[in-house]
Amino acid sequence: MKINKLILAGIIIVFVTGCTSNSNLKNPAKWSKDQASAWFDKKEWLGQSALQPDATLDKKEFAVQYMKNKAWWDKAFNFLKQEDLSALTVGVHELVGQDVFVKVTEYNTKTPEEVPFEAHKAYADIQYVVSGTEYIELTNLSAASLKAPYDAVKDIVLYNAKENQMAVGKSGIFFIILPNVLHRSGINVEESVAVKKIVIKVRI
Repeated sequence: MKINKLILAGIIIVFVTGCTSNSNLKNPAKWSKDQASAWFDKKEWLGQSALQPDATLDKKEFAVQYMKNKAWWDKAFNFLKQEDLSALTVGVHELVGQDVFVKVTEYNTKTPEEVPFEAHKAYADIQYVVSGTEYIELTNLSAASLKAPYDAVKDIVLYNAKENQMAVGKSGIFFIILPNVLHRSGINVEESVAVKKIVIKVRI
C-alpha cells in the first residue's frame, strides 16, 4: 500500500513538473536569456527573409511583447518582407488602423548635436533604412536627463544623453526598438546624406 502511494506521489510530481515546464515555455517572461536567444535566433517570428535584425535588442523583452500581440507583429514583419519598400510614398500607411501603421520619411542626416534622444510608451518601432546610411544610437535612461516631457498625442518623450551603443542603419538591416528604450537616428556616418526610411509602429 505504501509503495502504491509512493508511486502515485511520484506520478503527481512528474505531472505537475511537466505542466509547469510547458507553461514556462509558453511564457517568455519566465525564460532565461539563453532560452530567449534560442527562440530569437530560430527566427520563426520573422519567417523567410533576407533582412536581418540588428543585435541591439533585448531579446527576452521582445519575446514578451511579440507573444502579447503576435498578430500585429506578424502583420508588421510581413509588410517589411513583402512590400516594395522603395516604391512607398512619403506619409502614413495604415496596416491595422492605429494599432499597426507605417511612417515613411525622407530627410538628410544631421550631426548628433542636432538630434535629441527619444523614447515611446504606447508603440514599439521597427525601423528600416530603405536608402542612404545613418547612425542609430541608443543609451540608458540612467545616463540621460529630461529635455521635454512626454507628449501622449505624439507618443514621445525627449532626453539629453550620450550614446553608449551605436549601430549603422542601412538597407538589409532592421531595428526593433521597444518602448522606453532611448534612441536617436538620422545621425551622420561621415557627412550629411539623403535617407529614405520607414518606421512601422506596433502598439504595445
